[in-house]
Amino acid sequence: MPETEPDQDILLSEKDAAGVLRLTLNDDKRRNALSEEMLRKLKDAFSAAAVDASVRVIVLAAKGPVFSSGHNLKEMTAAREHDDRGRAYFAKILALCSEVMQGIVACPKPIIAEISGIATAAGCQLVASCDLAIASETAQFSTPGVHIGLFCSTPMVALSRNVSNKHAMEMLLTGDMISAARAAEIGLVNRVALPEELNETVLGLAHKIASKSSLTLATGKRAFYEQREMSLPQAYEYASNVMVENMLAFDAEEGIGAFVEKRTPQWRDE
Repeated sequence: MPETEPDQDILLSEKDAAGVLRLTLNDDKRRNALSEEMLRKLKDAFSAAAVDASVRVIVLAAKGPVFSSGHNLKEMTAAREHDDRGRAYFAKILALCSEVMQGIVACPKPIIAEISGIATAAGCQLVASCDLAIASETAQFSTPGVHIGLFCSTPMVALSRNVSNKHAMEMLLTGDMISAARAAEIGLVNRVALPEELNETVLGLAHKIASKSSLTLATGKRAFYEQREMSLPQAYEYASNVMVENMLAFDAEEGIGAFVEKRTPQWRDE
């Protein structure tokens, strides 16, 4: 039997006139768990948005008091009934989850997490994987796997690439819940907003970014994630080459010309 209602869409999608696509986790009865169905829907949504020229920025939000509780442990526990004690299913789900997280990084559109509630385990991983994150004052975060004998190893990948080693290890080793303010202090989120101002704050940021050249944003996002895995000399060589190509693009010529001529640039996203 499926855990969700047959007509319930567990991932809502809405796009505004500025090209901001809002994806909303809509399975609050199951604490917006990253079930197999939810992961597949997220993967498909990010893949479709990546090639949709009308989408300029993506906001990832959630309904209910929990942004996401992480993997659906009921699904994973049920898989233990298989002859292999669930090994094949666990491998499939973790591979799918990794595809989603890497898809966020690979997506040429900036992705902003809007967190109004609790984000734990792979839900915290989801936040850390997004390019930007804005949290309500009431939001909380944790990687609590150690409480149930399961180290949050895959969430660790995204977490350790966003906060310092010692802050990441403290979250991973203790499993303690941290506040939105603490998450901002350690770099897990960009900023904290009042609950009633969260959506407005996120939309303001999304619309500001959406007003830029999509080509420039895609170039920069790709280069950011590529160069950080390189040595310093390699990173500078790579970034210099990226910038040369960027300088030859129409939007760079137009943008620089508009700046010099003190006018508003007219982007062609090319």
